[in-house]
Amino acid sequence: MSAKKNEENKPVTIDKASEQMLGIAREKNIQTVWDRAAGQEPHCKFGKTGLCCRMCFMGPCRINLSGRDPQTGVCGATAETIAARNFARMIAAGTAAHSDHGRAVAETFLAAAKDKVPGYQVKDEVKLKALANDLGITVDDRPIKEIAVEVGEMLSSEFGSQHGHLHFLKRAPAKRQQIWNDLGIAPRGIDREVVEIMHRTTMGVDQDYENILKPGSRCALADGWGGSMIATELQDIMFGTPSPVRGKVNLGVIKEDRVNIIIHGHEPLLSEMIVQAAQDEELINLAKEKGAAGINLAGICCTANEVLMRHGVPLAGNFLQQELAVITGAIEAMVVDVQCLMQSLPSVASCFHTDIITTSSRAKIPGALHMEFEEHNALETAKKIVKKAIENYPKRKSVNIPKEEIDLVAGFSHESINYMLGGSFRGSYRPLNDNIINGRILGVVGVVGCNNPKVTHDESHVRLVEELIANDILVVQTGCSAIACAKKGLLVPEAASKAGKGLAEVCETVGIPPVLHCGSCVDNSRILVAVANMVKEGGLGNDISDLPVAGCAPEWMSEKAISIGQYFVASGLLVVFGTESPVSGSEKLDKLLTEG
Repeated sequence: MSAKKNEENKPVTIDKASEQMLGIAREKNIQTVWDRAAGQEPHCKFGKTGLCCRMCFMGPCRINLSGRDPQTGVCGATAETIAARNFARMIAAGTAAHSDHGRAVAETFLAAAKDKVPGYQVKDEVKLKALANDLGITVDDRPIKEIAVEVGEMLSSEFGSQHGHLHFLKRAPAKRQQIWNDLGIAPRGIDREVVEIMHRTTMGVDQDYENILKPGSRCALADGWGGSMIATELQDIMFGTPSPVRGKVNLGVIKEDRVNIIIHGHEPLLSEMIVQAAQDEELINLAKEKGAAGINLAGICCTANEVLMRHGVPLAGNFLQQELAVITGAIEAMVVDVQCLMQSLPSVASCFHTDIITTSSRAKIPGALHMEFEEHNALETAKKIVKKAIENYPKRKSVNIPKEEIDLVAGFSHESINYMLGGSFRGSYRPLNDNIINGRILGVVGVVGCNNPKVTHDESHVRLVEELIANDILVVQTGCSAIACAKKGLLVPEAASKAGKGLAEVCETVGIPPVLHCGSCVDNSRILVAVANMVKEGGLGNDISDLPVAGCAPEWMSEKAISIGQYFVASGLLVVFGTESPVSGSEKLDKLLTEG
């Protein structure tokens, strides 16, 4: 396949650095994600439209899209039932991914509060006390670690709780809480909601597509107001609540004269330690002994967003650039944790001196070097990983590093936005609400999510965001979408020149970009907190559904995106997904999801 065009003669990417690396991949006969995507065409229509059922081994069954037989599975399941089961299982998988991340963070947080994991600590005491108050935990003059233990125990119990509802639901407007209770979709224990979905969608259980979607929404809410929110809150307390920081983005952040380590994945427990290890004088001196000028860290995907916000570590790229970073020939090690890791990485790395290092017992890759990360000995493990990368430096051959890198501003947490709008003592969303009411800002849109090789890399994210800000709509972003727009210079205050007059005035007055980087994919929970606070501030209605706010995942590909989208819908927001609908084979289900 051409490095620049796909079979429909459309560019595969709008990013020049990626285009350059794809040309090198073709010269070296290295297969990339775009080649494999082309090799999968044409995609199975039954799977693509949600009409393939593999819930038992009487099949697999499929429904004929043309209206001819078969119109039911062997057990009699209709198109609606099959598509609804598949959709609900996508929600459950996405919730499980975010919530297992949250569980790992909660376990480490609790261990840190009990002094059982050296290197981890409470860094944001103010946020810890505020969170304790939210949870109804007495603060007074109690020792910080005592408060942290109680917070950690309470939030850890949310995963296996069998009674009542998740604590963070109380952050939502009262009207929204009442809607959840009336519909019976207020989530209980996080794990319970995932288990119930898997049971309901087993052959011979729930066969009413509307009834399947209700627990689907409940499971999604357990992600947004549960697992993801727990991860975000506790990461902020342990590693520091983000505040605006300048950084760099794109493959040009890789440095020819330094040992380059890419950190990739989603859980910052390891990457925080890698950042510390890379600053160790002994290891820096070892790198210099090997001929390098020092150690350079860069990130891919959501782990990248985490360490960017807190340490200014540059972003090498988003999901579809992970192989391209290796193809520069300048990466000594790519250190991965969980989620969005391509199994192709060791194959690509075999063409170079690069080690792909897996670190989680939950995510091993054949051909990769496994160095198990253990929180109780975190910094020592991180130092061993960094040392292994340094030892690879002399093995380098030719390198091809694109020149493209550009500034961005990241780190707009709920707390930092509150401060920038109103200051330390009167921080609130009042200025934002007022500017929506007076018409300077027409609304807010969260543009989030993945990349997908089915569409031109980054294009949908960038074009949509450019159009939104030009029409006086403030944009908030997370994940790979934020990285896409950062590469086009949209995440700096100077981008206000591309905004409509009203939005530009507000951005210039406050000193913010028209596009706000809010973090990783679990940090979509920051958006939930923000919209709940907009309602609380008053003037725009009594529920999240009253706000001029929407969400969009233009290039989604992951089950996590489905869970995110559904928890935003269930929270009252309009949500738009790009590419294709995973339930388009069922007209009734598609209509229920899009029209209600």
